[in-house]
Amino acid sequence: MATDYDAPRKTDDDSESIEALKERVPDKMSGAVDVEDADNPSGFELPGADLSDLELDVVVLPPQEDEFTCVECFLVKHRTQIDHEIAGGAVCSECA
Repeated sequence: MATDYDAPRKTDDDSESIEALKERVPDKMSGAVDVEDADNPSGFELPGADLSDLELDVVVLPPQEDEFTCVECFLVKHRTQIDHEIAGGAVCSECA
């Protein structure tokens, strides 16, 4: 027998409406606005805003002994991902 999967499914327990289901289960996201955004604690910045007074704290680690920089994609990868080496340096397996 052919089944029409696009047809609405009717069962015995479909007597409740969507409104009744919404009343039973509280909507946790309705009306809740995350006022404090951890990624942007100072508020939203518009494109082109002056960010010259903003200080960034960045920790730069020196190259590790088990890492290399691919000469094709310039990403730092683990030594196990070296495919071959050329005159300029090592090439990773993704770029090979």
